[in-house]
Amino acid sequence: MDDTLNASFSNGTPDYSNFTDEGVSDGRETIHFIIRYVIPSVYILIITVGLLGNITLVKIFITTSAMRSVPNIFISSLAVGDLLLLVTCVPVDAFRYFFEEWIFGTVACKLIPVIQLTSVGVSVFTLTALSADRHKAIVNPMDIQTSSAVFWTCLKAISIWVISVLLAVPEAIFSQVVHITDRNVTFPACMPYPFSNEMHPKIHSIMIFLVYFLIPLGIISVYYYHIARTLIKSAHDMPGEVSEHSKRQMETRKRLAKIVLVFVGLFALCWFPNHVLYMYRSFHYRQIDTSLLHLIITLLARVLSFSSSCVNPFALYLLSESFRRHFNSQLMCRRRQYQERSSSYLQSTSAIRMTSIKKSNPAVANGQGLKPAVYI
Repeated sequence: MDDTLNASFSNGTPDYSNFTDEGVSDGRETIHFIIRYVIPSVYILIITVGLLGNITLVKIFITTSAMRSVPNIFISSLAVGDLLLLVTCVPVDAFRYFFEEWIFGTVACKLIPVIQLTSVGVSVFTLTALSADRHKAIVNPMDIQTSSAVFWTCLKAISIWVISVLLAVPEAIFSQVVHITDRNVTFPACMPYPFSNEMHPKIHSIMIFLVYFLIPLGIISVYYYHIARTLIKSAHDMPGEVSEHSKRQMETRKRLAKIVLVFVGLFALCWFPNHVLYMYRSFHYRQIDTSLLHLIITLLARVLSFSSSCVNPFALYLLSESFRRHFNSQLMCRRRQYQERSSSYLQSTSAIRMTSIKKSNPAVANGQGLKPAVYI
């Protein structure tokens, strides 16, 4: 697992509350400010923005039949994986900064790493499948999409989830709550691997980097190399007169390939710092860095990794005109519903007020002695 995966369910973060280096009163105050104010604000923002974007994305794909294409099935599966990460692992990771010990129990110690690694697996494997789909659509455009393409795509998406869960099962097997003694104080901590085996974290970090980052991105790079070659070749070999339909079809395929490439780039950018940091800490397993710089680097790496769960809907909003149109219609629909509820509430309030006036004033009930100002 990367650094986020490791520290989210092991008490791997140094005890910054006991920061005691010489001449660091300012550093201690800065750390206190970061932990109390910056971290909660950033994590709440990530969760809120991620939930809003991904829920809206999934809702659009479910309720709009025109949006149920092969790429969009993969993208919606990607969004579900991001939602799973946002509602489980992100809050747990945020709580770690406020408690020096593991407070979630043995079941959560085994379950949280499985959920998080599953979400990471779904993301990177789905991006690989999306790249393969774009490669097929552009490099082999003569392969006609059959009527069962949606079914097979759903089956592929489900298979990705199953494989991701199976690959994450060892996390539950090895994760355990152990009691660690530090400064004559014993506290429970959730460790993702045997504490006594120093080779385990090293092997673990390298395997995670290979399986969940380097190998998938290598495969994606090969796909996009062939996509780029095909697009360059087609631009040179394209005859003078091409039907308008063929032009639109090629532009659509290129636009979808660009969207997938942006998704891949964002994933690599967001997760690479975490993988590097986790490997560094795995090879320095017995050393605890309590410096302010290490705290800031760790926090930035985690924020980047969790941000990958909320950037895809907004990247899609900027790059896809059809998704942007449906997204705006969803927002307008909610606004109209809010205005209708407000109008209904005002009407019902006015009716109740008039009824109470009539009951309390017989003259009003008979239509007498009522001035126009009473209605205002």
